Amino acid sequence: MRLHYFQHVPFENPGSILTWAAKNDCAITATHFYRHDPLPALDDFDWLVVMGGPMNIYEEAEHPWLITEKAFIRESIAAGKVVIGLCLGAQLIADVIGGKVTQNPAKEIGWFPVQLSAQAGQSPLFSFFPASPVVFQWHGDTFSILPPEAELIATSEACANQAFIYRRRVFGFQYHLENTQEIIDGLIANCGAEMIPGCYVQSAAEVLSHPEYIAQDNEWMDLFLTQLNKMDCEGVL
Repeated sequence: MRLHYFQHVPFENPGSILTWAAKNDCAITATHFYRHDPLPALDDFDWLVVMGGPMNIYEEAEHPWLITEKAFIRESIAAGKVVIGLCLGAQLIADVIGGKVTQNPAKEIGWFPVQLSAQAGQSPLFSFFPASPVVFQWHGDTFSILPPEAELIATSEACANQAFIYRRRVFGFQYHLENTQEIIDGLIANCGAEMIPGCYVQSAAEVLSHPEYIAQDNEWMDLFLTQLNKMDCEGVL
């Protein structure tokens, strides 16, 4: 399997997704937009992973590559690729499939539980998750409206729309299961000014005090990707 990923800033790489891909002998390629890398040809990859970043999807004047990135995501979905979006990546997907991305009522930074839908819990892609997994959040915007074809599969107290599936092969996660200690350190170092105390904003010390959550989230990501790859290879997605 050939995995291509989009990275928007140096400190938000695919983390444990890269570990999984290497372990499973995947060919890994990337477009680093902050380095002005070229886009791949659609025939050059099977899965597309779209990472997070501190920019917003509508900041096209500041980040002109957002225009071409959105168009490419739209083309990838139309071509039947498996597409996975994390945080900003999920918002970009939501935008190109006809959803709406707006500011969430509250900024969400830190370790918080989400609630998976009963239907998601019955899917082999998510059946190994507990009903309320604790996941890592770092966002101010969210996909507040999803198109009818998108199935909402997770919600939380702070953010109504936390994850969705679109046309069986496209997955958007507002939260992060892929983050490693290094990525979280980078987020705090580069975006720590956003950690203004609030109901859903934890301190840097609190965020860093839970290495066990990182290990658990990475394990869930590994299980999700393994099952996704199995179903993709079997043609049942």
